[in-house]
Amino acid sequence: MDAWSLNAILLAFGGGMFGASLGALWSFCLCGLLTMLGCLVVLGGGPDFLLLQVGLGPIFGPHTGGFVAGVVASTYAAGFKKNHPSGAAKDILSPLVDTSWDVLVVGGVSAVFGLVIVPLLGKVPLVKEFDMLALSICINIWLARGLFQKEAPWGNMESIREHGWLKTNGYAISWVGWMSPPSRLLALGAGMGLLSGGVAMGFREYLEPLAAQGMVSDAAAFVAPLIFCWGLSAIMLTMLNFGQGTTQKSPVTHCMAIMGAWGYLQTGSLVMAMIFGIGGAFVEELTARMFYNHGSNHLDPPAAGIALSTFIMNILFKPEFLNLGKFFN
Repeated sequence: MDAWSLNAILLAFGGGMFGASLGALWSFCLCGLLTMLGCLVVLGGGPDFLLLQVGLGPIFGPHTGGFVAGVVASTYAAGFKKNHPSGAAKDILSPLVDTSWDVLVVGGVSAVFGLVIVPLLGKVPLVKEFDMLALSICINIWLARGLFQKEAPWGNMESIREHGWLKTNGYAISWVGWMSPPSRLLALGAGMGLLSGGVAMGFREYLEPLAAQGMVSDAAAFVAPLIFCWGLSAIMLTMLNFGQGTTQKSPVTHCMAIMGAWGYLQTGSLVMAMIFGIGGAFVEELTARMFYNHGSNHLDPPAAGIALSTFIMNILFKPEFLNLGKFFN
């Protein structure tokens, strides 16, 4: 579906208002579920509509109603409208349905912006090497932070002066402090990298022959192995919604999942999947320290991590750049 078509824009607007009413985290969990179901439909030889147009597309993708709409609406509700349920723009767990109609409309508008900016970014040299959906999410949230919180992309200067830009005050201001220590990032990145790489291996072996026979689209055969464990990681975040205290400490692994799958798909090696999963864990933590910890709204570290990690991956492996893939063929 063309991102600039009237139908796509209307669908994104509707999905954005619905996503804002749920709140960003609930909408993202639903996006992950829809994406996983779309992968399973493709695995069964079915159409790619649920995967590419709903879970990752204009209808309810993470760059439209399936996440960013809730973040931008939350930022607007807390910073401008002053009717956020908890008063904190960083609170992406609370549904926004009982705020006001304009909060939901802001969610719809942000979803449309997230949709239409993707093809524009894809035309810019070097910028197009980032993950376009993830970069769209970051740009959308940075704009909301500037408009409604009056903060720069890196956050509140008072907090930066107090703690230091990349410091965490002993993980006290960390995004997810329970998994921020390097030893935990190392172990979790290795585990998710292997898991996601293994799933990508199985999906690709099964889907490539189907794509060659025209039974599934080439796009779906490429995306499903890459994205399945990302969807799984999104669904895991229901722990944050349902849990309290220690039971709320969910691992947040969708950057690791994407990079583990990329590592396998680029090299055919599960060892490389593990290494790239570890890399994704540390990049995710770095972007949290750069853009989340000192900010007043939720700049999503996994989205920023996926955007940056994909850029690094493309520079390393694309033939027009370093072309390291030739060493694995």
